[in-house]
Amino acid sequence: MKKMLMIGTGGTIASKATDSGLQPQMDLSEILSYVPKISQFCEVDTYQLCNIDSTNMSPEIWVSLTATIENNYNSYDGFVICHGTDTMAYTAAALSYMVPDSPKPIVITGAQRPINMEVTDSKTNLFDSFSYAASNTACGVQIVFNGKVILGTRARKTHSKSFQAFSSINYPYLAIIQDGHLIQYIHQPKKAAPIFYHQLNPKVCLFKLTPGVGSDILSYMLEKNDAVIIESYGVGGIPSLPENHYFDIIQGWTKKGKTVVMTTQVPNEGSDMAVYMVGSELKSKVRIMEAYDMTSEAVLCKLMWILGQTKDPEEIQRLFYTTISNDILY
Repeated sequence: MKKMLMIGTGGTIASKATDSGLQPQMDLSEILSYVPKISQFCEVDTYQLCNIDSTNMSPEIWVSLTATIENNYNSYDGFVICHGTDTMAYTAAALSYMVPDSPKPIVITGAQRPINMEVTDSKTNLFDSFSYAASNTACGVQIVFNGKVILGTRARKTHSKSFQAFSSINYPYLAIIQDGHLIQYIHQPKKAAPIFYHQLNPKVCLFKLTPGVGSDILSYMLEKNDAVIIESYGVGGIPSLPENHYFDIIQGWTKKGKTVVMTTQVPNEGSDMAVYMVGSELKSKVRIMEAYDMTSEAVLCKLMWILGQTKDPEEIQRLFYTTISNDILY
């Protein structure tokens, strides 16, 4: 039998009803007791890192989570992390950069309804996660949810309540699990050993472009942070009328060493700033990077990871355009 470490962070799967709404209260042994079949094919140890609503997730917890995996890596065949759904895609992306090329599976799962409810997706998601982690094909960071195995850098929560909460953006599902049977579509190559990173720079934020939003807000965000992701419309661009001042603001702050990345609000197909003047002129004259088909979750976490290692603009750009866990295919 495979030996797994189950790491708890809280979330809906661990929640109980209170007068103020659902709140994480169950520990991992109680959660496991609802799915006794897991013990038939896995030996499971547990570690409760925290027990929070995932709205409270932070880069500091990602660093602690990475350290927990590193400290226990040689003792287990894989890891299953119980997590809230709201920030699960961010955590999956962060771990994909903090522990790239892991030959052992790091599976993240959770639920839309608590495990103690009569109608819940918790039991199936938990069973599927251990089943996938125990397979001989699993490696790297994935989300297992609603019978889908999603690459950690490609996941996004696309439904707020229904059981099919997550989608894979601009990338196929790695596998599906139906009636306990694993159907593997994409086999990821297993590397010899993992690499662990220990620092993130949290001074990265996202600016969502909306009609009429003032460029002074972008300037303020660049003042307070080391990097800003501009989530633009369509294939990517900025308002170009003279009174908008976006071009001058971006040019000014990038000359001062700030990092700016252009991405799109559209979930599928990615950015292509060369298509329209509002994008091509900016990219040709200003040191700005383009996210292409990356998710905003992956861009944010990748920049935190990169800026945790270097401040050199050339190295930042090199690392950003380096494909890690199939996060960018352009």
